[in-house]
Amino acid sequence: MLGTMFIGGQTVPCLKNEEDLGIEIINIKGQAVPVVTSRKVADDFEKQHKHVLEAIENIKAENSAVTRMFIESSYKAGTGKNYKEYLLTRDGFSLLVMGFTGPKALNWKLKYIEAFNKMEEHIKGQAKPLTTEEMLELQFKYAKEVKEEVRELKDDFNSFKDNAPLFNVECDDLMERVRSIATKILGGYGSPAYKNRSLSSRVYSDIQYQIRREFQVRKYKAIKRKDLEKALEILSNYKAPLVLADEIRQINNQIDFEEVI
Repeated sequence: MLGTMFIGGQTVPCLKNEEDLGIEIINIKGQAVPVVTSRKVADDFEKQHKHVLEAIENIKAENSAVTRMFIESSYKAGTGKNYKEYLLTRDGFSLLVMGFTGPKALNWKLKYIEAFNKMEEHIKGQAKPLTTEEMLELQFKYAKEVKEEVRELKDDFNSFKDNAPLFNVECDDLMERVRSIATKILGGYGSPAYKNRSLSSRVYSDIQYQIRREFQVRKYKAIKRKDLEKALEILSNYKAPLVLADEIRQINNQIDFEEVI
């Protein structure tokens, strides 16, 4: 998406893309400069933008040499008003986030460093200063590469997830379903067949055997995650073999003469 930024009283064209961590290329005196906005950094690092602005201004106050690393700019809010923000170069970003701590902060630092590295590699490969049109073309190319990498990572993750064995909680759910189906077939809790340990054991074993046979696994816990729904469907449709079903019916229909007397 083509956009503009207000830098030093001038409107500078740039390409905005929401899929590349917010790294943008702007044209400053004929040079391609990768930057990220202070608002994007605040969002990703879960900081209030006003606090990020204060941190930047404190850094600038301590050393005027860093001014070129923090380019004052502005953005238009939904109200139509313009508000202050900064464009951070790679060095400016590094100075700002140096004090940000925590696992999430480290993860975002690494992501941004990689994004800046990729962008700078593209820029260094250019033999001459880029025009605005060339920078836009470069930005589109970079965004396309990042999008393709994200797609490949998603595909790899989905493949890994589908072919991974069941999680513990999923194994527990499957086992609970086995117990529920077996109890129902035996006539419910407290039924004579349910209390018959030998018969109950054979029913449980038959259900588990059917699951192992259907998926050709030695243990039902080895079932792949992508097959979990199918396994649950098989359990829901399970019917006891005729011999077991007849035995369950006979035991449950027997009269306990001791109780009658």
